[in-house]
Amino acid sequence: MADLQEDLNTAAEAGALDQPLAPPETEPEPPNQSQSQSQSAMVRCADPAERARALLDAHPVADGYSGLPSTLRRLAWYDFETGDSVLQSDVPRLRGGRVGAQFWSVHVPEGPDADRTVGATLEQIDLVKQVVGAHPEALRLARNASEAADARNCGRIATLIGPARGAALGDSLGALRALHSLGLCVVTLSGTSWAGAGGLTPFGEEVVREMNRLGVLADLSGASEVTARRVLAVSKAPVVFMRSGARALHDHPANLTDGLLAEVGAAKGLCLVPLAAERTGPSVREVADHLDHVRRVAGPECVGISGTYDTYEAHPEGLADPSGYPRLIAELIERGWPEADLALLTWGNAQRALRGADFTARAARQRRAASTATVDRLDG
Repeated sequence: MADLQEDLNTAAEAGALDQPLAPPETEPEPPNQSQSQSQSAMVRCADPAERARALLDAHPVADGYSGLPSTLRRLAWYDFETGDSVLQSDVPRLRGGRVGAQFWSVHVPEGPDADRTVGATLEQIDLVKQVVGAHPEALRLARNASEAADARNCGRIATLIGPARGAALGDSLGALRALHSLGLCVVTLSGTSWAGAGGLTPFGEEVVREMNRLGVLADLSGASEVTARRVLAVSKAPVVFMRSGARALHDHPANLTDGLLAEVGAAKGLCLVPLAAERTGPSVREVADHLDHVRRVAGPECVGISGTYDTYEAHPEGLADPSGYPRLIAELIERGWPEADLALLTWGNAQRALRGADFTARAARQRRAASTATVDRLDG
């Protein structure tokens, strides 16, 4: 990936005509009254817990991964409004944790039937829309950074659809475009014939270019390093790792080596550290260690948070549900994180990635028509 205001060194390799236009220069938005009050309160507070709540009032959490769609499909009944159910994420806990946006995963279990994968993904997208439509006072669908900010400013939690598994595309760019038209904004590039252990095939590279043209983010959590590095070279939009910590601290296959973290930082990608005990450790301090490490190696503009709530993942003690986010931010405040870096961690970096995808798409659509490539023609 190239920074949106710089030329790619790999332009000849990845396609010189795909260079994105630099985003227009704009004056920073003035904080609204509630944000100013929260920031003033943060300055006055000495207690880390109070400072954490004040900061999150101004810069809420953009949670990079929620498993609610698949969990809701398994439940015969749930109460999203009062929290009187087995869900980890519901309105009271999301409000208590100061969550301003969530990416709702529409991942489906791996299986041999590709057609069923596509259908199950469509069913989950439909479920997301039904749930959001049934709770208009709490949730609002969002497809990009502007819609996420609008939802937050209206007191709603922005609900973004994705990631979906790469297999959900059915090896079809037409299916990618159809899913995007339904609101999908992230696809996980792994576990397919064109994005596997051996790296990206020519069709896989065309998938990435078409995702850039549409404004769909590429998620590389779980992808092989050779695939990740090739996507970083081909993509003109920010690349994200939706559930990856630091392998130097915890040797999990989804976690990133320091070398890859440095490349993510150079490309202005985004690594979202999961609150999952198996990946980052069983305590708040260990999660904070991963956030410290990613911030140090990749940079403060390239680190975010994924709750991984309502999944099969076990969570660190004290972070059993989204209401624990202030506890994590308080730990980082005690470690000396500046408020500017905390604001990037919770809200700003996810917004930057979404904005980058949107800017890239607007530029690419001026130069490229919808791709007609097929996997048989390019990889056959």
